[in-house]
Amino acid sequence: MDKKLKYQQIVRNVLEDFVQTRQHPTSPIATQLLIDVEHNHFQVLRSGWKNGQQVFNVIFHFEIIDDKIWLQRNVSDYDIVADIEEFDIPKQDIVLGFHSPIMRQHSGYGVA
Repeated sequence: MDKKLKYQQIVRNVLEDFVQTRQHPTSPIATQLLIDVEHNHFQVLRSGWKNGQQVFNVIFHFEIIDDKIWLQRNVSDYDIVADIEEFDIPKQDIVLGFHSPIMRQHSGYGVA
């Protein structure tokens, strides 16, 4: 399996597991997984209505860019990257895209 397909499958599996463990059958807010394999985008979002207000938050956004896994957004306190690392992905193949390029060099992960 080529690297891009492998990374797509790993990100998909990790996010599917995350979503399955966060579903609350009685909650008006749904946790959803959106995947665009053709363009290498993977998102987890929460949407619904609560107290008359619409809720719509992108929790995680991953992309596969140049055979690397880019985490573009993480607005949770959950360490989703640790789940990715469990698949023995080299740290240089994981980029914390939500950090500025100057700060990435200090993250211990890939810079670009």
